[in-house]
Parts: sequence; C-alpha cells; structure tokens
Amino acid sequence: QVSHHAAFRPKGPCSDLWSDLIKDGRLDSPTGPSPPTQKGEEVAAALAVSCSVAAHGHGALEISLAWDMPTVTFGSGERRHDRRYTRYFGTKGDAAPSLAHHALTNYRRWEASIEEWQRPVLQDSALPSWYKSALFNELYFVADGGTVWTELPEDSDVSGGVRSEDGGLPAQPPVLKEYGRFAYLEGQEYRMYNTYDVHFYASFALVMLWPKLALSLQYDIAGIVIQQDPTERLHLMSGRCSAVKAKNVVPHDIGDPDDEPWQRVNAYLIHDTADWKDLNLKFVLQVYRDFHVTEDNTYLRDMWPICQAVMESEMRFDLDGDGLIENSGYADQTYDAWTVTGPSAYCGGLWLASACVMCKMAQLLDDELSHRRYKDILERGSAAFDKLLWNGQYYNYDSSGRSLSNSVMSDQCAGQWFLRASGLGDGEFQAFPKEKVLSALKSVFDLNVMSFAGGQMGAVNGMRPEGVPDRSSVQSDEVWIGVVYGLAATMIHEGMLQEGLRTAEGCYRTVWERLGMAFQTPEAYCEKGIYRSLAYMRPLSIWAMQWALEKKKEKTTTTTTTTTTTTTTTGSTEDDG
Repeated sequence: QVSHHAAFRPKGPCSDLWSDLIKDGRLDSPTGPSPPTQKGEEVAAALAVSCSVAAHGHGALEISLAWDMPTVTFGSGERRHDRRYTRYFGTKGDAAPSLAHHALTNYRRWEASIEEWQRPVLQDSALPSWYKSALFNELYFVADGGTVWTELPEDSDVSGGVRSEDGGLPAQPPVLKEYGRFAYLEGQEYRMYNTYDVHFYASFALVMLWPKLALSLQYDIAGIVIQQDPTERLHLMSGRCSAVKAKNVVPHDIGDPDDEPWQRVNAYLIHDTADWKDLNLKFVLQVYRDFHVTEDNTYLRDMWPICQAVMESEMRFDLDGDGLIENSGYADQTYDAWTVTGPSAYCGGLWLASACVMCKMAQLLDDELSHRRYKDILERGSAAFDKLLWNGQYYNYDSSGRSLSNSVMSDQCAGQWFLRASGLGDGEFQAFPKEKVLSALKSVFDLNVMSFAGGQMGAVNGMRPEGVPDRSSVQSDEVWIGVVYGLAATMIHEGMLQEGLRTAEGCYRTVWERLGMAFQTPEAYCEKGIYRSLAYMRPLSIWAMQWALEKKKEKTTTTTTTTTTTTTTTGSTEDDG
C-alpha cells in the first residue's frame, strides 16, 4: 500500500502530517498537482509504504527518488541547455515517474555491473585497502563537481565556422553529437568549467571510464583553440589588459557557471593564460594519450592540425632557438603563485614530452616533414634540458640561477609520466634518460616525501636539497593531492611500486582520516593541516595510478608468457637432440 503527501511546509513539528499518518498508517494522498511554491519557499514531500509481514517472515520495500530537471540555464540566462538524458525522457519536466520506474526496473542490473567492475580491484590482495577506498570514492567528484552533461545545441558550431580543410573541425563532430557536452568545475570553490591545466591530471578518470566523454571534452577544447575573443580585460596579477582569448592557444577554462560557458571562455582573471607555458602542451599530450587508450583514428586525424597550431604558438617561448622553451619570470603555469624563470623542469619536461608525441603522431599519419622537424627539436631540446637543469641527482626547479632554483619539485617528471601512460618513453620515443628519471624520482621520494612530515603526508611540491620545504611561495610549501597521485603513477610506471604506494598513502590518510575531508578532497594542504579549495578536480588523477598498475600487470603477464614460450621451445629442441 502506497500513500503520499505531495507538498507540505517543513516548519515546526509538522503536526498535521503526523496526525494524518497516525490515524490509519496512511497519508491522505491528495489528487492533482501541488500548488506552485513561491520564491524562497521551502517545500517537502512524504511517502508512506506498507506491506504485510508474516510471523517470522520478512518484507522488502523498494523506493526510488527521482528529480526531473531537464534543462540547465547558466547565470547569464541567454541559453537553455537540455540535459543528455532528455533524449530518452523528454524536456517537459514531467518524467520523474518514468525515471523512478526506470531505476526500479534496472537497479539490480546496475548493481551487478558495478560489482563486476569493482571486483578485480577489490579482490586483488596485492592492493592495500586504503587504495581501493581512494580509487572508487574519489569518483564522487565526477557527479558532485557542479557537473553538467548536455545535448549539443542544434545550432552549435564548435570551431566557429573553421572547417577541417582550413585547420578546424566539423561543425558538429559525431562524438559530440552522439554523446553530448560534458563539463565539471575545477572545484566547488573555484568555479570554472573544465579548467584545462587541472583536467590534465584528472582526465585519467574520464578516459578510462567514460572515454567518449573524454573525447567530447577534447573536441570542445580544440574548437575553442582556433577561435579568439579580442575583448580587452584587466588581469589581476600584472595589472595589464589583454584579450580574453587569443587564437591558436588552449583556453584555461570554458567559462563561469554564472555567465555562459562554451560561449564565453577563460573566466580565470589572475593571469593572461595565453602566455602560460603548460596549457598547449597538456592538450598535445592528452590527444595522444587519448588515442593510445581509445585507438580512435578519426579523433587523431581531427586533432592533428590543432596540435600543430598550438605547438607553433608554443615555439615563441623558445627565445634562444635551442629547442627548449623558457618560462617568463612569473607564475606562468598551473602553479600560478610559484614564480619560474627560464627553462624549467616542469614546463621544459612537458615540452620535450610533447615534441616526442608529435613525432609519434606524425609517424602514424605519414607526415614525414613534421616528423623530421619535431625529432630535431626533441634532440636539441633534450640536450639543452640536460645541460641547463640536470644537477647529477634531479632536475632543478628552473635555470634562473636564483638561490632557490635548485629546489626539488615533486612534479618534475610530469612529461615522463604522460609518455609512459601513452606507451612511449623508450627507444625512438624517449625524451628523458631512464637512469636520470629514476634518480630524480628517488630524490623526490627521499626529500619531498620521506623528509616531509615524517613521510606521512605525501609529497610537498617544493623541497630544498638540505631537507626543508621551499617556502618561497604558498604553493611550493603545499601538498597537492592530485599531483601526488600523478607522481605515484609515475613511480609505478618506472618500477618503484612500493615508493609510489607509500607516497600516495600519505595523502589518503591525511585527507580521508586525519583531516576528515571524505568526499570533499581539497586541492592542497600544508604540513600544519591548513587546507585550500575543498572538493577539487585534480585528485581524480588517482586513476592514473590504476592505469599504471594495469600496464604493469599487462607487462608482467606478457613477459611471463614470453618466458614460458621460450622455455617450452628450448625444451623441445633439447628433447629432439
């Protein structure tokens, strides 16, 4: 028996509602729609369900709660965006009963699918319990990150009229048309959609679990790359005005939910990110990583001219023509409060990795001219990188010669991380000598991890070689959880499994246990436990650890199979003899 009260005011003890229920165990179930609420008015609903239970028996009641909110309107109010599910349930706002029915008739299958998906991880006795918890629970942000998943409007042209033959894209790429647009906030406090320098880390969760949404997001970014917005505006750090969006550079974000995302981009006001050194490179690295995961040849072909355009834009930062880009003496990358000057470990490493994947993509697409060009850049840039930054143990933070230029940056191997995640990093497609990568990672583990907070809080962003944190900026003195998970993934790729797990465990224990921030993982915290920016995108990078573990397992399986085959063949030969 089901009864209900569709709308009542949740003020005081709600005596009328309880009196109605007490009389006969049922609510009065008024018919017809409930009256519209006034602006600011709170309303509640009640549902009462009963069944007969035999002596010593049991009964089960299943309840589904559904909201049908079919459209999204952002702060500007200029456009209405239909959510992706309206393709199946309509846009009238009357589909809640159908949604509830759909859930009740399918939830057992969904639960079984979820259990099947999680089982290999949960039953892997080699993985620690904290890792299993972090891996699945950090996915809260995919749904709870101010997320919107909408249909592509029928009048959309993602590249502003520039077609593929002119270095652009189809007006409505098939993956966007079929799977819609996806956007999530940088964080619940940093309200910008698809913040790209941060998505670089978080993107592993999307491409591993929802690869079509990962590609859809990339097509949106690529379409924005080749467009421009010459509107002048003031940037807070420099005090200078510049265009909102320059052509052939990757946007920082696709917009503010209080404005009109996708239509007006780059809500970030602190720096002019057209001069940031990491955004273009992160696009190139993600393009090839996504291709490596999805094997989508159409995607690779569509993205190739966009990659060429952003790499051409990036060339202007190689001021002396040595094949290596240079930072400009301010915080011109994702660490937007940590000044960096000249060639640097972070941006220089991303540049070399990007040149490496450009070589690979050019080879796959039979573009011999581009292959030769980027191979030359990679060779010259690698020589300059080693000469200017390698100190015998690790890569210096930058080459400025300042007193703190030899700080140990936890993220110095970010380029190598993406190469390994993309199946590269050896032989022809190697940007960094393996022995130097291992030495650098060991230095980071010894100093940034084990010499910081007793080895119990993950890796601090910057550490001095004498074993004290780099306190030259608020960010060098912080731990960034998403960066640490990426670092741990790099260690796993390079065979440092136990070090990688130990590094990441410090973050999990700090956030989920000691600081009590479950399901609101912040961007950063410091040794004293002070945190910044709750519920943040970047920690989704824990899925990069899972990717590294899966690749490690595949490699081990392949090696074992090869060894077994070789042994069997050799044995047969000896028997014949």
